[in-house]
Amino acid sequence: MALIINEDCTACDACVEPCPNQAITAGNPIYVIDPVKCTECVGAHDEPQCITVCPADCIVPDPNHAESREELEAKFKMLHG
Repeated sequence: MALIINEDCTACDACVEPCPNQAITAGNPIYVIDPVKCTECVGAHDEPQCITVCPADCIVPDPNHAESREELEAKFKMLHG
């Protein structure tokens, strides 16, 4: 399942750099996560790095993009070759 950033986002920019897939970009007014690129860090880390660094606790699972661990691993491989 991809992650989303909710309205509690303070646009602090903390989540952008740790994302191994460059899935997080500045939106207007809050940051957004591209569900095509988000693997919840499967393939790169043990846990989603954006959630770990977010001071506003505004990054949550997106119920509209449910994916299994296997699907997330395949997406990571597709993104990184």
